[in-house]
Amino acid sequence: MGEELTITLQNVRKVYGKTSALNGLNMAVRTGELYGFLGPNGAGKTTTIRILTGFIRATGGEASVLGLNPWSQSVELKRRIGFLPDISPLYKGLTGREFINYIAQLHRLRFPPLQSMLLERLQLSEATLAQKLKSYSHGMKKKVMLVQAMQHNPELLIMDEPTDGLDPLMRQEFFSIIRELSGQGVTVFMSSHVLSDLEDLCDRLAIIREGLIVSEGSINELRLGHRRPVTVEFSSKPPRKFNSSGVTVISRDGTTCKLLVTGDINDLIRELATYDLVDLVLERTSLEELFLDYYKGKAQATV
Repeated sequence: MGEELTITLQNVRKVYGKTSALNGLNMAVRTGELYGFLGPNGAGKTTTIRILTGFIRATGGEASVLGLNPWSQSVELKRRIGFLPDISPLYKGLTGREFINYIAQLHRLRFPPLQSMLLERLQLSEATLAQKLKSYSHGMKKKVMLVQAMQHNPELLIMDEPTDGLDPLMRQEFFSIIRELSGQGVTVFMSSHVLSDLEDLCDRLAIIREGLIVSEGSINELRLGHRRPVTVEFSSKPPRKFNSSGVTVISRDGTTCKLLVTGDINDLIRELATYDLVDLVLERTSLEELFLDYYKGKAQATV
């Protein structure tokens, strides 16, 4: 039996007039997965999220969210998901308490199951909730929006820039909450410009460029095929060449070699084990470096 999927997109296209935003997008998000979605402005992230949440209709292809068509079955879908947009559509004349209770009523809930827990952990006191939303700081508005998105314990969370405006302590608390929900089977689809957030949190990531996914996988899978800097200091004169595949010598300085390694690094490690080494530095490729690599180099050849 195959893995259960919460989101599937098959050859999804979206055209605005003469502009093509999505060009045959394919995606599969597993149930209970923390899935990161990244790309620059104009790559198709927001369009994808609007299709997934039923706010716009795809021009072509097939989309399924929780087994539902997000456009024709959007009312039922919205009851089962939690959505955090990248902007805060708050009713500024309401208090914080009035707003989160209003959203709860839209889900037909008088006592949302996660509301109290979220208010406590995100440090939203009753005194704060009694104030008008127009008086809230950016960070306070974001915390209220997080509560409204999660308080009804949805099956799927779709979040756009969820940590924008949060201080470091609240960011870590948010991560803890998301990990707990994922452990209980909630699927999380998250887009962010804070690449370290996606790197720290997500099981798998997808990089979108010009309306197509150019790479998808775990952070370790994305690192395969990309250059990784390695510095090796030998106890004596280094070898003239390396037999391991994917190794490029950048420089030699006495007994020190600087290398770039593409793909699996284990071949090089086994080769280096035959030498007497003084030091070995393996630099971890960050998600930001991978992202820039796809957009400045490899992606141009892929798309």
